Amino acid sequence: MCELLGMNCNVPTDICFSFTGFQARGGATDVHGDGWGIAFFEGRGVRVFLDPQPSSRSPVAELVRRYPIHSLNVIAHIRKATQGPVGLENTHPFMRELWGRYWIFAHNGNLDAYAPELDGSFLPVGQTDSERCFCHLLQTLRRRFPDAPPERLVLLRALEDFAAQARAHGPFNFLLSNGDCLFAHRSTELYYIIRQAPFAVAHLKDQDVAVDFSELTSAQDRVALIVTQPLTDNETWIPLPTERVVMFADGVYHAA
Repeated sequence: MCELLGMNCNVPTDICFSFTGFQARGGATDVHGDGWGIAFFEGRGVRVFLDPQPSSRSPVAELVRRYPIHSLNVIAHIRKATQGPVGLENTHPFMRELWGRYWIFAHNGNLDAYAPELDGSFLPVGQTDSERCFCHLLQTLRRRFPDAPPERLVLLRALEDFAAQARAHGPFNFLLSNGDCLFAHRSTELYYIIRQAPFAVAHLKDQDVAVDFSELTSAQDRVALIVTQPLTDNETWIPLPTERVVMFADGVYHAA
């Protein structure tokens, strides 16, 4: 299946170090060679980079790896196709607008026989179960909260309700953000780490690259990373609880 990477911070931060290890998993150190994508929130806007090529060989991925875009919320995905052919329209993450904000969604799993009734407010462009699920999720949220977005914890509980129904169709690991916070749901594999003072050296598993974060950060910085498999071999990564939606805001972990 696919791999996910998310970042949520209390100050705008670049993801170059983590993406260096993640990029290698797209066809070099792992078999996920069916495309990749990444989305960076910047204020109310989003920069989205997508490429159906393997990330390990993608010139666009090289640009992202060397381009220190600073963001509070980032979602990245490398694809191992299960439903829908390899192509740009089927490449995660997906983006839609709801309540006047962009939403970004990426999924790792396979939802079998998942054919929800869509009312036309959100429609998939490609052929993946993931994009179809994203459209259904936003439709469900808009019906439940028609006038305005709820506060964060109410939204978290609504996402828990939706995830309980969707995962009946198969593995449903996902990352979701509207630029305000980042939501994560684990069915099979998903880990997180929160880097904060005192910062130390981190070494990637997939590349022989290390960074001393104490030289790059301030004492107030806090960065949460969420990933399918740990990116470093000298840090303690914590598995997310299974079949629960959790939230990261300002680099802090929250559960319903």
